[in-house]
Amino acid sequence: MSNPSPSPRHVPVMLRRCLDLLAPALAEPGAVVVDATLGLGGHSEALLGTFPSARLIGIDRDQEALKLSAERLAPFGDRATLVHAVYDELPEVLARLDVPRAQGVLFDLGVSSMQLDEADRGFAYAQDAPLDMRMDQSAGISAAEVLNTYPPGELVRILRSYGEEKFARKIVDAVVRQREREPFTTSARLVELIRDALPQAAKRTGGNPAKRTFQALRIEVNGELAVLERAVPAAVAALSVGGRIAVLSYQSLEDRLVKQVLAAGAATTAPPGLPVVPEQYQPRLKLLTRGAELPTEDEIAENRRSAPARLRGAERIREDTR
Repeated sequence: MSNPSPSPRHVPVMLRRCLDLLAPALAEPGAVVVDATLGLGGHSEALLGTFPSARLIGIDRDQEALKLSAERLAPFGDRATLVHAVYDELPEVLARLDVPRAQGVLFDLGVSSMQLDEADRGFAYAQDAPLDMRMDQSAGISAAEVLNTYPPGELVRILRSYGEEKFARKIVDAVVRQREREPFTTSARLVELIRDALPQAAKRTGGNPAKRTFQALRIEVNGELAVLERAVPAAVAALSVGGRIAVLSYQSLEDRLVKQVLAAGAATTAPPGLPVVPEQYQPRLKLLTRGAELPTEDEIAENRRSAPARLRGAERIREDTR
């Protein structure tokens, strides 16, 4: 395996805006901020540097990422605690560390720069690699196993639901024919199959035609949407009053899920028609962003991977009383 180092070329997405959103919650001495998707530690490094009295808990399922970010965050000593876990395990991580509440939580979803840049992980459709796509290579099934063993109907569902791929049936029909001759093992063969399966008009727009299929396989392999569906409500529940959450997502399925959770927390749950809304029905959250905020043109020019980013934030404004 290649061994990238956390170099200055790794630019954390929408960093300044994330710091600004979380800042009011992290000014108090002893504030705890959770970076639920640690990656190479770029956001964490900035959080620790910007808020010198804060303590950071960094979570990642990728053991290689944990090793590299530990080197990067070593100068901060015991202010940084790094944990091998999936981000929906946030409540269990806090309980193990005897941390009752967090004052800030940051999610930077999707694939990390390291995972994209390491050819042998199989995330990038632009280079040939084993079809793995597991964020934690010590557990779970690979993308090759999904392609080679799932029933055709299930593959169609995954490509449509997670990749929003209009030509899912054409692609899956081609996959099934090919896998009967020889199982899939590499990304280049899959990319070539997708190019051959799609109509000419579909290949002229929207970037690499394999992008949607690779996204769908990655989400399935890592259970990303199911994990996120559990993780965002758990993070909101873990916040102290005055605590803040910031979530960066990179595709519409993630953003929609985040939007729904935060919007539900910011809405009253009172039955209609009450003249006065009792406290137990009042919103738990205050939204900090108007819709989803986008990166600036300058940021996209500096870091092309920030282009699809969507940022949403909220503040916990009351405890649950029901």
